[in-house]
Amino acid sequence: MSLKKVYLNQGKEESLKRFHPWVFSGAIHHIDGVPEEGEIVEVYDSKENFLALGHCQIGSIAVRVLGFEKESIDKTFWKRRFETAYQLRKQLGLAGNANNNTYRLIHGEGDLLSGLIVDIYADTAVMQAHSPGMHIVRNELAGALKEVLGSSIKNIYYKSETTLPFKAGLEAENGYLTGGQNHSAVIVENGLKFYVDWVKGQKTGFFIDQRDNRCLLERYSKGRTVLNMFCYTGGFSCYAMRGGAQQVHSVDSSSKAIALTNENIALNFPNDIRHQSFVEDAFKYLEKTADQYDLIVLDPPAFAKHRKVLKNALQGYRKLNAVAFEKIKQGGIIFTFSCSQVISKNDFRLAVFSAAAQSGRKVKILHQLTQPADHPINIYHPEGEYLKGLILSVE
Repeated sequence: MSLKKVYLNQGKEESLKRFHPWVFSGAIHHIDGVPEEGEIVEVYDSKENFLALGHCQIGSIAVRVLGFEKESIDKTFWKRRFETAYQLRKQLGLAGNANNNTYRLIHGEGDLLSGLIVDIYADTAVMQAHSPGMHIVRNELAGALKEVLGSSIKNIYYKSETTLPFKAGLEAENGYLTGGQNHSAVIVENGLKFYVDWVKGQKTGFFIDQRDNRCLLERYSKGRTVLNMFCYTGGFSCYAMRGGAQQVHSVDSSSKAIALTNENIALNFPNDIRHQSFVEDAFKYLEKTADQYDLIVLDPPAFAKHRKVLKNALQGYRKLNAVAFEKIKQGGIIFTFSCSQVISKNDFRLAVFSAAAQSGRKVKILHQLTQPADHPINIYHPEGEYLKGLILSVE
């Protein structure tokens, strides 16, 4: 069956020639035929030279590129991409590691599968589609995934109700594509245990992307009083406890998050009186804090999910960090993050710089942080570097 063809305006092919995996709607001159949502199309320049093929969709990103050569997009194609990603995770020491049985297998554009996320939690794979094209082939993807991972995976859970474009009008339902015996598990990350509920939890159930940064926190925690803001599952808190922190306080506005944090602390450090948790708004908690903490973790949810609220988001980061600079003890350490894709590294650093200048304190950057290697960044798609972080020394 011949594929429908998308033709670009003159001069709009340059990004595809640089292997960028998105075609924006404004770059399109016309389309031969009317492709359905998620249909595979071929992309041509204004002189009818083939450029790429990918999933067509409504919205500003009109085509999500799957490849830059003419080839069949079928189960063999998916298996090949999954196998490449799986081998990389083996090389990273993640796949097949009993001391660390949770990792991201597919990271969208970073693994040349735009619109698809797959996270592994022990023997369960959680699949998340961000494009109609990936939603449509979800069962084919599950079959290919099962063949690549074999008996190591018993369940494949599909969780895309909130991630698919609402304009596409897709009535996606979360549920198991294969298996379905368990709705949660105790996973292992660097020897620490965590409860993960992929059905009710945020995202796919756990924030795998902070694994390496949690390890860094462990190194800085010995003898310190630690405040973990926006704690969610208590990941940073557990690493601080293992690192020898004198005291650890976990804060989140969600009572469910605090309950999960307490469960994870008890799972790893039963009856350890060094930890306390508080259900409270982060800003309010920080503002009433006295000279109490010498290590503060600021890992808020995304303040900006689209550019329309970018200015307000940057003000939010400035405000949050300014309070932390004001409250932290002399000689303290701040771990501060942004997971907003629309906020660049420079924007985030400028927001933190402004907060430091406002506080009048001497601040040094010890580390500049990003996402771990199982969340790879396609060099032709810099937008994939969504996680930004700084470790700061405050005098």
